[in-house]
Amino acid sequence: MADRRMKLLFLICVLSCYAFAAIAGKSYYDILQVPKGASDEQIKRAYRKLALKYHPDKNQGNEEANKRFTEISNAYEVLSDSEKRGIYDRYGEEGIKQHMAAGGRGGGMGMNIQDIFSQFFGGGPTEEEETIVKGDDVIVDLEATLEDLYMGGSLKVWREKNVVKPAPGKRRCNCRNEVYHKQIGPGMFQQMSEQVCEQCQNVKFEREGYFVTVDIEKGMQDGQEVVFYEDGEPKVDGEAGDLKFRIHTAPHDRFRREGNDLHTTITVTLVQALVGFEKTIKHLDGHLVEIGTKGIIKPKEVRKFKGDGMPLHFSTKKGDLYVTYEVLFPKSLTEDQKKKIKEVLG
Repeated sequence: MADRRMKLLFLICVLSCYAFAAIAGKSYYDILQVPKGASDEQIKRAYRKLALKYHPDKNQGNEEANKRFTEISNAYEVLSDSEKRGIYDRYGEEGIKQHMAAGGRGGGMGMNIQDIFSQFFGGGPTEEEETIVKGDDVIVDLEATLEDLYMGGSLKVWREKNVVKPAPGKRRCNCRNEVYHKQIGPGMFQQMSEQVCEQCQNVKFEREGYFVTVDIEKGMQDGQEVVFYEDGEPKVDGEAGDLKFRIHTAPHDRFRREGNDLHTTITVTLVQALVGFEKTIKHLDGHLVEIGTKGIIKPKEVRKFKGDGMPLHFSTKKGDLYVTYEVLFPKSLTEDQKKKIKEVLG
C-alpha cells in the first residue's frame, strides 16, 4: 500500500511539473499567433507567414530572427500533429519531451527545422495549397534618408487599398470539379466531371485609406524590402497579396553612399594643403569626425577613415568614410607673392 502511495505521489509531482512548465513557458499558440482553439488550416497559414518572414536566408546575421524561426518551427511541429497537440494541451512542453523520450512517434523535438520548412514549402505545394489563390503583391518604392538608414527610424506612409465588404445577394463560391462515372452501356462507364459551387454571401470592394508605419533598420541596402504580409490586393475566396516597400537611399547634401561606405568632399585652401589644418565634419548622427592633418594634402587626394561609414545590416560592424580633398588655388598672384613663394619653395 505504501509503495502504491509513493507511486501516486510521484505521478502527481510529475503532472504538476508539466502544468507549471506549460504556464511558465511561452505558449506555442502565442508563438504562432493563433488562438488555442485554432483549426489545422489556421495553424498552417500562420506558420507559412511567420516562417517566410523569419527564415534565416532573409535575415542573415540576425540572431533574434533565427531564434524566432526555430521557435516557430518547433511550435508548428507540435501543433500540426494531433497526438502531440493533445499531449501539449494537457501537459505542456515537458509532456511532449517525455512523450518523445518514451518513443512517441513523429521524429522527436530535435527534428531538423529546415526539414519542416522544406516539407511545407519544398517538393511542390500540396493539393490544398494549390487551391489557395492569392491577390497581387503591391510594391512601393520608398526613399529613406541617409540619417534613418544610419541610425534607424520609421516613416508613415498613406496607403489606400480595396477592402472586401458584404453586399446584397448571393454568389457562386468555392467552385470545384467533381468526378463521377456515367453508364453508357452494359458494363461500360464513362468518367465525367462537372463544376460544383456553393452559395455564399455576395461581396463588393470598397476603397479605404490608412497610415502604415514602415520601420527603417540600420544599414538597410538599396532594394531591400519591408514586407507587410497579406496587406496587398485582396482576393475574393483567397489570400490577399503582400505589401512590399522597396527601400532606396534618398540623395544627401553632404554624403554619398556606396554600399556600406560613405563618401564626402571638402575644400581646403592652398595654405592649408601645404602646412596642415584642423577641421571636423558633423556625421549623420551628430558626432564629429576629425579630418584635419599636419601633413601636405594633394589635390583630389582621398583619405579613408576606418569604421566611420554606414552600419552593416544586423551587425555591429561599420563601413568606412572616404574624404576627398579639393585644394582651392588662388586665381592670381602678385609679383611680390611669386617672389616669396620662390624663396620658400625654390
